[in-house]
Amino acid sequence: MYTTTTTFIVYILGMLVIGLVAARTTKSLNDYVLGGRSLGRIVTGLSAGASDMSGWLLMGLPGALFVSGISQAWIAIGLTIGQWCNWKFVAARLRSFTANASDALTLPDYFAARFCDKLRITSVIAAVIILVFFVVYCASGMVSGARLFQQTFDMDYSNALLIGAASTIFYVCIGGFLAVSWTDTVQATLMLFALFITPIIIMMDVGGFDAANELVAQKGPDMANFLKGTTAIGLISLAGWGLGYVGQPHILVRFMAASTVRGMGDARRISITWMILCLLGAVLIGYYGVAFMNHHPEITIDNPEKIFIVVTQSLFTPWMAGILLSAILAAVMSTLSCQLLVASSTLTADFYRRLFRPHAGQTELVWIGRLMLLLVAAVAYIIATDPESGILKLVSYAWAGFGASFGPTVLISVFWRKMNLKAAICGMITGAVTVIVWEIGEFLGLYSLVPGFLLSCLTIFIVTKLTYNSTDGTEKLFEKLEKQFWEEVKDH
Repeated sequence: MYTTTTTFIVYILGMLVIGLVAARTTKSLNDYVLGGRSLGRIVTGLSAGASDMSGWLLMGLPGALFVSGISQAWIAIGLTIGQWCNWKFVAARLRSFTANASDALTLPDYFAARFCDKLRITSVIAAVIILVFFVVYCASGMVSGARLFQQTFDMDYSNALLIGAASTIFYVCIGGFLAVSWTDTVQATLMLFALFITPIIIMMDVGGFDAANELVAQKGPDMANFLKGTTAIGLISLAGWGLGYVGQPHILVRFMAASTVRGMGDARRISITWMILCLLGAVLIGYYGVAFMNHHPEITIDNPEKIFIVVTQSLFTPWMAGILLSAILAAVMSTLSCQLLVASSTLTADFYRRLFRPHAGQTELVWIGRLMLLLVAAVAYIIATDPESGILKLVSYAWAGFGASFGPTVLISVFWRKMNLKAAICGMITGAVTVIVWEIGEFLGLYSLVPGFLLSCLTIFIVTKLTYNSTDGTEKLFEKLEKQFWEEVKDH
Protein backbone atom coordinates (compact mmCIF):
# COMPACT_ATOMS: atom_id res chain seq x y z
CA MET A 1 0.00 0.00 0.00
CA TYR A 2 2.75 2.46 0.97
CA THR A 3 4.70 1.66 -2.18
CA THR A 4 1.70 2.36 -4.41
CA THR A 5 0.94 5.54 -2.48
CA THR A 6 4.51 6.75 -2.95
CA THR A 7 4.31 6.11 -6.70
CA PHE A 8 1.09 8.09 -6.98
CA ILE A 9 2.49 10.99 -4.96
CA VAL A 10 5.63 11.15 -7.10
CA TYR A 11 3.55 11.09 -10.27
CA ILE A 12 1.18 13.83 -9.11
CA LEU A 13 4.06 16.00 -7.92
CA GLY A 14 5.69 15.60 -11.34
CA MET A 15 2.55 16.90 -13.04
CA LEU A 16 2.40 19.85 -10.65
CA VAL A 17 6.01 20.75 -11.40
CA ILE A 18 5.20 20.81 -15.11
CA GLY A 19 2.26 23.07 -14.32
CA LEU A 20 4.49 25.48 -12.41
CA VAL A 21 7.02 25.59 -15.25
CA ALA A 22 4.26 26.23 -17.80
CA ALA A 23 2.87 29.02 -15.62
CA ARG A 24 6.09 30.99 -16.15
CA THR A 25 5.34 31.22 -19.89
CA THR A 26 1.60 31.94 -19.51
CA LYS A 27 1.36 35.71 -19.88
CA SER A 28 -1.72 36.27 -22.05
CA LEU A 29 -5.11 34.75 -22.79
CA ASN A 30 -3.68 33.30 -26.02
CA ASP A 31 -1.00 31.52 -23.96
CA TYR A 32 -3.55 30.27 -21.44
CA VAL A 33 -6.05 29.05 -24.06
CA LEU A 34 -3.87 27.85 -26.97
CA GLY A 35 -0.29 28.01 -25.70
CA GLY A 36 0.48 30.74 -28.24
CA ARG A 37 -0.15 28.24 -31.09
CA SER A 38 3.30 26.79 -30.48
CA LEU A 39 2.79 23.01 -30.26
CA GLY A 40 5.15 20.85 -32.29
CA ARG A 41 4.02 17.76 -34.18
CA ILE A 42 4.89 15.23 -31.45
CA VAL A 43 3.14 17.15 -28.67
CA THR A 44 0.21 17.90 -30.99
CA GLY A 45 -0.21 14.24 -31.91
CA LEU A 46 0.16 12.76 -28.44
CA SER A 47 -1.82 15.45 -26.63
CA ALA A 48 -4.71 15.08 -29.11
CA GLY A 49 -4.77 11.37 -28.34
CA ALA A 50 -4.37 11.71 -24.57
CA SER A 51 -7.00 14.43 -24.27
CA ASP A 52 -9.41 12.13 -26.15
CA MET A 53 -8.82 8.92 -24.22
CA SER A 54 -10.14 9.66 -20.75
CA GLY A 55 -10.65 7.25 -17.86
CA TRP A 56 -13.08 5.30 -20.03
CA LEU A 57 -10.08 3.91 -21.97
CA LEU A 58 -8.80 1.96 -18.95
CA MET A 59 -12.10 1.55 -17.14
CA GLY A 60 -15.22 2.09 -19.25
CA LEU A 61 -14.09 0.27 -22.42
CA PRO A 62 -12.45 -2.73 -20.69
CA GLY A 63 -15.56 -2.96 -18.50
CA ALA A 64 -17.79 -3.16 -21.58
CA LEU A 65 -15.61 -5.93 -23.08
CA PHE A 66 -15.53 -7.76 -19.76
CA VAL A 67 -19.33 -7.87 -19.62
CA SER A 68 -20.37 -8.28 -23.26
CA GLY A 69 -17.38 -9.71 -25.11
CA ILE A 70 -15.54 -8.78 -28.27
CA SER A 71 -18.61 -7.25 -29.92
CA GLN A 72 -17.97 -4.07 -27.93
CA ALA A 73 -14.74 -3.64 -29.92
CA TRP A 74 -16.85 -1.98 -32.61
CA ILE A 75 -16.61 1.15 -30.47
CA ALA A 76 -12.82 1.11 -30.87
CA ILE A 77 -13.07 0.46 -34.62
CA GLY A 78 -15.50 3.33 -35.11
CA LEU A 79 -13.36 5.68 -33.03
CA THR A 80 -10.19 4.87 -34.94
CA ILE A 81 -11.80 5.50 -38.32
CA GLY A 82 -13.44 8.68 -37.07
CA GLN A 83 -10.25 10.11 -35.60
CA TRP A 84 -8.24 9.30 -38.73
CA CYS A 85 -10.80 11.14 -40.87
CA ASN A 86 -10.76 14.03 -38.42
CA TRP A 87 -6.99 14.35 -38.72
CA LYS A 88 -6.94 13.82 -42.47
CA PHE A 89 -9.72 16.15 -43.56
CA VAL A 90 -10.33 18.66 -40.77
CA ALA A 91 -7.16 19.25 -38.73
CA ALA A 92 -5.08 21.30 -41.17
CA ARG A 93 -8.03 23.30 -42.50
CA LEU A 94 -9.27 24.14 -39.00
CA ARG A 95 -5.76 25.22 -37.92
CA SER A 96 -5.49 27.54 -40.90
CA PHE A 97 -9.06 28.84 -40.80
CA THR A 98 -9.02 29.66 -37.07
CA ALA A 99 -5.64 31.40 -37.27
CA ASN A 100 -6.70 33.52 -40.24
CA ALA A 101 -10.29 34.19 -39.13
CA SER A 102 -9.57 36.95 -36.59
CA ASP A 103 -7.10 34.66 -34.79
CA ALA A 104 -9.97 32.74 -33.17
CA LEU A 105 -8.95 31.20 -29.84
CA THR A 106 -12.06 29.07 -29.24
CA LEU A 107 -14.69 27.30 -31.34
CA PRO A 108 -17.31 29.96 -30.50
CA ASP A 109 -14.77 32.60 -31.60
CA TYR A 110 -14.25 30.74 -34.86
CA PHE A 111 -17.97 30.37 -35.59
CA ALA A 112 -18.56 34.09 -35.05
CA ALA A 113 -15.68 35.01 -37.35
CA ARG A 114 -16.38 32.39 -40.05
CA PHE A 115 -20.04 33.39 -40.44
CA CYS A 116 -19.57 37.17 -40.07
CA ASP A 117 -21.69 37.10 -36.93
CA LYS A 118 -21.48 40.67 -35.66
CA LEU A 119 -24.01 40.01 -32.89
CA ARG A 120 -22.07 36.86 -31.91
CA ILE A 121 -25.22 34.74 -31.70
CA THR A 122 -23.29 31.62 -32.77
CA SER A 123 -20.69 32.38 -30.13
CA VAL A 124 -23.26 32.48 -27.33
CA ILE A 125 -25.08 29.33 -28.53
CA ALA A 126 -21.82 27.41 -28.91
CA ALA A 127 -20.64 28.56 -25.49
CA VAL A 128 -23.86 27.34 -23.84
CA ILE A 129 -23.55 23.95 -25.56
CA ILE A 130 -19.93 23.64 -24.45
CA LEU A 131 -20.78 24.41 -20.84
CA VAL A 132 -23.76 22.03 -20.69
CA PHE A 133 -22.01 18.99 -22.15
CA PHE A 134 -18.55 19.64 -20.71
CA VAL A 135 -19.89 19.70 -17.18
CA VAL A 136 -21.16 16.13 -17.78
CA TYR A 137 -17.90 15.12 -19.49
CA CYS A 138 -15.79 16.51 -16.65
CA ALA A 139 -17.98 14.65 -14.16
CA SER A 140 -17.15 11.36 -15.92
CA GLY A 141 -13.44 12.05 -15.48
CA MET A 142 -13.90 12.80 -11.81
CA VAL A 143 -15.84 9.56 -11.33
CA SER A 144 -12.99 7.64 -12.99
CA GLY A 145 -10.44 9.22 -10.67
CA ALA A 146 -12.61 8.53 -7.64
CA ARG A 147 -13.02 4.85 -8.59
CA LEU A 148 -9.24 4.56 -8.95
CA PHE A 149 -8.46 5.97 -5.51
CA GLN A 150 -11.38 4.14 -3.94
CA GLN A 151 -10.27 0.73 -5.24
CA THR A 152 -6.53 1.26 -4.82
CA PHE A 153 -6.50 2.73 -1.33
CA ASP A 154 -9.81 1.40 0.03
CA MET A 155 -11.03 4.96 0.49
CA ASP A 156 -14.48 6.37 1.01
CA TYR A 157 -15.92 7.49 -2.36
CA SER A 158 -16.32 11.14 -1.34
CA ASN A 159 -12.70 11.43 -0.17
CA ALA A 160 -11.47 9.63 -3.28
CA LEU A 161 -13.44 12.02 -5.47
CA LEU A 162 -11.98 15.06 -3.74
CA ILE A 163 -8.37 13.91 -4.04
CA GLY A 164 -8.73 12.82 -7.67
CA ALA A 165 -10.35 16.08 -8.77
CA ALA A 166 -7.94 18.31 -6.84
CA SER A 167 -4.91 16.57 -8.39
CA THR A 168 -5.93 17.74 -11.87
CA ILE A 169 -7.50 21.10 -11.10
CA PHE A 170 -4.39 22.56 -9.49
CA TYR A 171 -1.89 22.13 -12.33
CA VAL A 172 -4.39 23.18 -15.01
CA CYS A 173 -5.38 26.25 -13.04
CA ILE A 174 -1.84 27.55 -12.71
CA GLY A 175 -0.29 26.39 -16.00
CA GLY A 176 -3.07 26.66 -18.58
CA PHE A 177 -2.82 25.11 -22.03
CA LEU A 178 0.94 24.46 -22.04
CA ALA A 179 0.70 22.59 -18.74
CA VAL A 180 -2.12 20.49 -20.17
CA SER A 181 -0.28 19.74 -23.41
CA TRP A 182 3.10 18.95 -21.84
CA THR A 183 1.57 16.69 -19.21
CA ASP A 184 -0.54 15.03 -21.91
CA THR A 185 2.66 13.94 -23.65
CA VAL A 186 3.96 12.30 -20.47
CA GLN A 187 0.58 10.78 -19.72
CA ALA A 188 0.16 9.39 -23.25
CA THR A 189 3.47 7.56 -22.89
CA LEU A 190 2.47 6.09 -19.53
CA MET A 191 -0.94 4.99 -20.84
CA LEU A 192 0.65 3.23 -23.82
CA PHE A 193 3.11 1.39 -21.56
CA ALA A 194 0.34 0.17 -19.24
CA LEU A 195 -1.94 -0.95 -22.05
CA PHE A 196 0.89 -2.76 -23.83
CA ILE A 197 2.32 -4.75 -20.94
CA THR A 198 -0.83 -5.72 -19.03
CA PRO A 199 -2.43 -8.03 -21.68
CA ILE A 200 0.91 -9.83 -22.07
CA ILE A 201 1.15 -10.52 -18.35
CA ILE A 202 -2.48 -11.74 -18.26
CA MET A 203 -1.68 -14.25 -21.04
CA MET A 204 1.39 -15.48 -19.17
CA ASP A 205 -0.58 -15.83 -15.94
CA VAL A 206 -3.44 -17.93 -17.37
CA GLY A 207 -1.21 -20.24 -19.42
CA GLY A 208 -0.98 -18.69 -22.87
CA PHE A 209 -3.19 -17.60 -25.75
CA ASP A 210 -5.12 -20.86 -26.22
CA ALA A 211 -5.73 -21.29 -22.51
CA ALA A 212 -6.93 -17.69 -22.25
CA ASN A 213 -9.47 -18.20 -25.04
CA GLU A 214 -10.75 -21.39 -23.42
CA LEU A 215 -11.24 -19.58 -20.12
CA VAL A 216 -13.12 -16.76 -21.85
CA ALA A 217 -15.36 -19.31 -23.60
CA GLN A 218 -16.42 -20.62 -20.19
CA LYS A 219 -18.43 -17.44 -19.70
CA GLY A 220 -20.32 -18.05 -22.92
CA PRO A 221 -19.66 -19.22 -26.49
CA ASP A 222 -20.67 -15.81 -27.89
CA MET A 223 -17.94 -13.87 -26.06
CA ALA A 224 -15.72 -14.20 -29.16
CA ASN A 225 -18.51 -13.34 -31.58
CA PHE A 226 -18.08 -9.86 -33.11
CA LEU A 227 -21.80 -9.82 -33.87
CA LYS A 228 -22.96 -11.13 -30.48
CA GLY A 229 -26.42 -9.88 -29.65
CA THR A 230 -26.11 -7.09 -32.18
CA THR A 231 -28.56 -5.79 -34.73
CA ALA A 232 -27.97 -3.44 -37.62
CA ILE A 233 -28.96 -0.57 -35.33
CA GLY A 234 -26.63 -1.85 -32.62
CA LEU A 235 -23.65 -2.00 -34.95
CA ILE A 236 -24.41 1.45 -36.33
CA SER A 237 -24.60 2.78 -32.77
CA LEU A 238 -21.26 1.29 -31.76
CA ALA A 239 -19.39 2.25 -34.92
CA GLY A 240 -21.19 5.60 -34.98
CA TRP A 241 -19.02 6.82 -32.09
CA GLY A 242 -16.48 7.83 -34.74
CA LEU A 243 -18.81 10.57 -36.02
CA GLY A 244 -18.28 12.46 -32.80
CA TYR A 245 -14.61 13.32 -33.29
CA VAL A 246 -15.12 16.29 -35.57
CA GLY A 247 -17.20 18.02 -32.90
CA GLN A 248 -15.12 17.54 -29.74
CA PRO A 249 -13.78 20.96 -28.61
CA HIS A 250 -11.05 19.49 -26.39
CA ILE A 251 -9.62 17.61 -29.40
CA LEU A 252 -10.17 20.31 -32.03
CA VAL A 253 -8.35 22.82 -29.85
CA ARG A 254 -5.19 20.70 -30.30
CA PHE A 255 -5.40 21.25 -34.05
CA MET A 256 -5.93 24.98 -33.50
CA ALA A 257 -2.84 25.17 -31.27
CA ALA A 258 -0.41 23.51 -33.70
CA SER A 259 2.50 25.75 -34.69
CA THR A 260 1.94 25.30 -38.44
CA VAL A 261 -0.09 23.35 -40.97
CA ARG A 262 3.10 21.69 -42.15
CA GLY A 263 3.42 19.26 -39.24
CA MET A 264 -0.13 17.91 -39.38
CA GLY A 265 0.74 14.82 -41.43
CA ASP A 266 3.41 13.66 -38.98
CA ALA A 267 1.20 14.54 -36.01
CA ARG A 268 -1.61 12.45 -37.52
CA ARG A 269 0.61 9.40 -37.94
CA ILE A 270 1.90 9.70 -34.37
CA SER A 271 -1.57 10.17 -32.92
CA ILE A 272 -3.30 7.36 -34.85
CA THR A 273 -0.50 4.86 -34.15
CA TRP A 274 -0.71 5.66 -30.45
CA MET A 275 -4.50 5.41 -30.55
CA ILE A 276 -4.60 2.02 -32.29
CA LEU A 277 -2.12 0.50 -29.83
CA CYS A 278 -3.95 1.90 -26.80
CA LEU A 279 -7.41 0.83 -27.96
CA LEU A 280 -6.13 -2.66 -28.80
CA GLY A 281 -4.61 -2.94 -25.34
CA ALA A 282 -7.82 -1.80 -23.65
CA VAL A 283 -9.88 -4.29 -25.67
CA LEU A 284 -7.53 -7.16 -24.78
CA ILE A 285 -7.53 -6.25 -21.08
CA GLY A 286 -11.33 -6.27 -20.93
CA TYR A 287 -11.73 -9.43 -22.99
CA TYR A 288 -8.98 -11.48 -21.35
CA GLY A 289 -9.89 -10.04 -17.99
CA VAL A 290 -12.65 -12.66 -18.17
CA ALA A 291 -9.98 -15.37 -18.49
CA PHE A 292 -8.10 -13.91 -15.54
CA MET A 293 -11.17 -13.92 -13.28
CA ASN A 294 -12.10 -17.49 -14.28
CA HIS A 295 -8.52 -18.54 -13.60
CA HIS A 296 -8.65 -16.92 -10.16
CA PRO A 297 -12.10 -17.68 -8.70
CA GLU A 298 -10.87 -16.52 -5.29
CA ILE A 299 -10.69 -12.92 -6.57
CA THR A 300 -13.91 -10.91 -6.67
CA ILE A 301 -14.87 -7.74 -8.50
CA ASP A 302 -17.81 -5.50 -7.57
CA ASN A 303 -17.79 -3.33 -10.71
CA PRO A 304 -16.70 -4.48 -14.20
CA GLU A 305 -15.17 -1.06 -14.87
CA LYS A 306 -12.53 -1.89 -12.24
CA ILE A 307 -11.15 -4.93 -14.12
CA PHE A 308 -7.88 -3.21 -15.06
CA ILE A 309 -7.32 -2.18 -11.44
CA VAL A 310 -8.05 -5.67 -10.08
CA VAL A 311 -5.74 -7.34 -12.63
CA THR A 312 -2.93 -4.87 -11.98
CA GLN A 313 -3.09 -5.20 -8.21
CA SER A 314 -3.13 -9.00 -8.46
CA LEU A 315 -0.37 -9.63 -11.00
CA PHE A 316 2.26 -6.97 -10.41
CA THR A 317 4.57 -5.98 -7.60
CA PRO A 318 3.47 -2.94 -5.58
CA TRP A 319 5.98 -0.67 -7.34
CA MET A 320 4.94 -1.79 -10.81
CA ALA A 321 1.27 -1.75 -9.86
CA GLY A 322 1.67 1.84 -8.70
CA ILE A 323 3.21 2.81 -12.04
CA LEU A 324 0.53 1.05 -14.07
CA LEU A 325 -2.34 2.36 -11.99
CA SER A 326 -0.91 5.83 -12.49
CA ALA A 327 -1.85 5.30 -16.14
CA ILE A 328 -5.52 5.52 -15.12
CA LEU A 329 -4.77 8.73 -13.30
CA ALA A 330 -2.93 9.89 -16.43
CA ALA A 331 -5.93 9.11 -18.61
CA VAL A 332 -8.27 10.91 -16.23
CA MET A 333 -6.01 13.92 -15.77
CA SER A 334 -5.19 14.33 -19.47
CA THR A 335 -8.81 14.54 -20.60
CA LEU A 336 -10.28 16.25 -17.56
CA SER A 337 -7.61 18.94 -17.65
CA CYS A 338 -8.27 19.79 -21.29
CA GLN A 339 -12.03 19.79 -20.80
CA LEU A 340 -11.83 22.10 -17.81
CA LEU A 341 -9.54 24.43 -19.73
CA VAL A 342 -11.78 24.59 -22.82
CA ALA A 343 -14.87 25.24 -20.68
CA SER A 344 -13.14 27.97 -18.67
CA SER A 345 -11.74 29.50 -21.86
CA THR A 346 -15.25 29.69 -23.27
CA LEU A 347 -16.58 31.44 -20.19
CA THR A 348 -13.66 33.87 -20.22
CA ALA A 349 -13.33 34.65 -23.93
CA ASP A 350 -16.93 34.34 -25.06
CA PHE A 351 -18.85 35.64 -22.06
CA TYR A 352 -16.68 37.71 -19.75
CA ARG A 353 -14.54 39.46 -22.36
CA ARG A 354 -17.20 39.81 -25.07
CA LEU A 355 -20.17 40.78 -22.92
CA PHE A 356 -18.76 42.42 -19.79
CA ARG A 357 -15.11 43.50 -20.12
CA PRO A 358 -14.13 43.93 -23.79
CA HIS A 359 -11.07 45.98 -22.80
CA ALA A 360 -9.87 43.73 -20.00
CA GLY A 361 -6.11 43.32 -19.74
CA GLN A 362 -4.33 40.03 -20.41
CA THR A 363 -3.40 39.41 -16.78
CA GLU A 364 -6.99 39.96 -15.73
CA LEU A 365 -8.26 37.54 -18.37
CA VAL A 366 -5.80 34.83 -17.31
CA TRP A 367 -6.97 35.09 -13.70
CA ILE A 368 -10.63 35.15 -14.72
CA GLY A 369 -9.91 32.01 -16.77
CA ARG A 370 -8.59 30.33 -13.63
CA LEU A 371 -11.64 31.41 -11.66
CA MET A 372 -14.00 30.10 -14.36
CA LEU A 373 -12.12 26.79 -14.35
CA LEU A 374 -12.80 26.40 -10.64
CA LEU A 375 -16.47 27.23 -11.21
CA VAL A 376 -16.90 24.55 -13.91
CA ALA A 377 -14.99 22.04 -11.80
CA ALA A 378 -17.29 22.71 -8.85
CA VAL A 379 -20.44 21.98 -10.87
CA ALA A 380 -18.90 18.80 -12.36
CA TYR A 381 -17.86 17.74 -8.87
CA ILE A 382 -21.45 17.98 -7.64
CA ILE A 383 -22.64 15.72 -10.49
CA ALA A 384 -19.84 13.23 -9.78
CA THR A 385 -20.82 12.87 -6.11
CA ASP A 386 -23.25 10.10 -7.13
CA PRO A 387 -21.16 6.92 -6.64
CA GLU A 388 -23.47 4.98 -8.96
CA SER A 389 -22.60 7.13 -11.97
CA GLY A 390 -21.54 5.04 -14.98
CA ILE A 391 -18.37 6.31 -16.65
CA LEU A 392 -19.20 5.10 -20.14
CA LYS A 393 -22.78 6.39 -19.90
CA LEU A 394 -21.65 9.91 -18.93
CA VAL A 395 -19.02 9.94 -21.68
CA SER A 396 -21.42 8.68 -24.35
CA TYR A 397 -23.94 11.43 -23.54
CA ALA A 398 -21.40 14.27 -23.68
CA TRP A 399 -19.68 12.77 -26.74
CA ALA A 400 -22.99 12.66 -28.61
CA GLY A 401 -23.87 16.20 -27.59
CA PHE A 402 -20.65 17.67 -28.96
CA GLY A 403 -20.52 15.42 -32.00
CA ALA A 404 -24.05 16.24 -33.14
CA SER A 405 -24.06 19.98 -32.38
CA PHE A 406 -20.54 20.98 -33.45
CA GLY A 407 -19.46 18.16 -35.76
CA PRO A 408 -21.54 19.05 -38.85
CA THR A 409 -20.98 22.79 -38.28
CA VAL A 410 -17.19 22.42 -38.13
CA LEU A 411 -16.98 19.92 -40.97
CA ILE A 412 -19.18 21.79 -43.42
CA SER A 413 -17.77 25.21 -42.49
CA VAL A 414 -14.29 24.31 -43.71
CA PHE A 415 -15.48 22.84 -47.02
CA TRP A 416 -18.68 24.55 -48.19
CA ARG A 417 -18.41 28.21 -49.14
CA LYS A 418 -22.18 28.79 -49.19
CA MET A 419 -22.86 27.77 -45.59
CA ASN A 420 -24.16 30.81 -43.73
CA LEU A 421 -24.94 32.15 -40.27
CA LYS A 422 -28.55 30.98 -40.11
CA ALA A 423 -27.54 27.47 -41.15
CA ALA A 424 -24.83 27.33 -38.47
CA ILE A 425 -27.25 28.44 -35.75
CA CYS A 426 -29.98 26.00 -36.79
CA GLY A 427 -27.51 23.17 -37.26
CA MET A 428 -26.01 23.49 -33.78
CA ILE A 429 -29.38 23.77 -32.08
CA THR A 430 -30.83 20.84 -34.03
CA GLY A 431 -27.90 18.58 -33.12
CA ALA A 432 -27.96 19.46 -29.42
CA VAL A 433 -31.74 19.20 -29.03
CA THR A 434 -31.89 15.90 -30.94
CA VAL A 435 -29.32 14.33 -28.61
CA ILE A 436 -31.10 15.51 -25.46
CA VAL A 437 -34.54 14.35 -26.68
CA TRP A 438 -33.16 11.06 -28.04
CA GLU A 439 -31.36 10.27 -24.79
CA ILE A 440 -34.57 10.82 -22.84
CA GLY A 441 -36.71 8.75 -25.20
CA GLU A 442 -34.09 6.11 -26.12
CA PHE A 443 -35.79 5.69 -29.50
CA LEU A 444 -35.10 2.51 -31.50
CA GLY A 445 -32.09 1.71 -29.31
CA LEU A 446 -30.01 3.89 -31.65
CA TYR A 447 -27.13 5.94 -30.22
CA SER A 448 -28.29 9.57 -30.13
CA LEU A 449 -25.14 10.81 -31.90
CA VAL A 450 -26.17 9.18 -35.19
CA PRO A 451 -29.59 10.85 -35.67
CA GLY A 452 -28.28 14.06 -34.12
CA PHE A 453 -25.38 14.26 -36.57
CA LEU A 454 -27.49 13.40 -39.61
CA LEU A 455 -30.32 15.80 -38.73
CA SER A 456 -27.85 18.60 -38.07
CA CYS A 457 -26.23 18.06 -41.49
CA LEU A 458 -29.63 18.00 -43.17
CA THR A 459 -30.68 21.17 -41.36
CA ILE A 460 -27.53 23.01 -42.41
CA PHE A 461 -28.06 22.01 -46.03
CA ILE A 462 -31.76 22.96 -46.14
CA VAL A 463 -31.38 26.26 -44.27
CA THR A 464 -28.44 27.27 -46.45
CA LYS A 465 -30.45 26.61 -49.60
CA LEU A 466 -33.44 28.56 -48.27
CA THR A 467 -31.54 31.57 -46.92
CA TYR A 468 -28.48 31.83 -49.20
CA ASN A 469 -27.36 35.41 -49.76
CA SER A 470 -24.26 36.01 -51.86
CA THR A 471 -23.81 39.50 -50.39
CA ASP A 472 -23.62 38.59 -46.69
CA GLY A 473 -19.84 38.29 -46.75
CA THR A 474 -19.50 34.66 -45.67
CA GLU A 475 -18.74 33.30 -49.14
CA LYS A 476 -16.15 35.98 -49.79
CA LEU A 477 -14.49 35.27 -46.43
CA PHE A 478 -14.45 31.53 -47.16
CA GLU A 479 -12.67 32.14 -50.47
CA LYS A 480 -10.06 34.20 -48.64
CA LEU A 481 -9.54 31.52 -45.99
CA GLU A 482 -9.42 28.78 -48.61
CA LYS A 483 -6.76 30.66 -50.57
CA GLN A 484 -4.65 31.20 -47.46
CA PHE A 485 -4.97 27.53 -46.55
CA TRP A 486 -3.70 26.35 -49.94
CA GLU A 487 -0.81 28.81 -49.75
CA GLU A 488 0.20 27.27 -46.42
CA VAL A 489 -0.08 23.79 -47.90
CA LYS A 490 1.98 24.87 -50.89
CA ASP A 491 4.69 26.17 -48.57
CA HIS A 492 4.83 22.71 -47.07
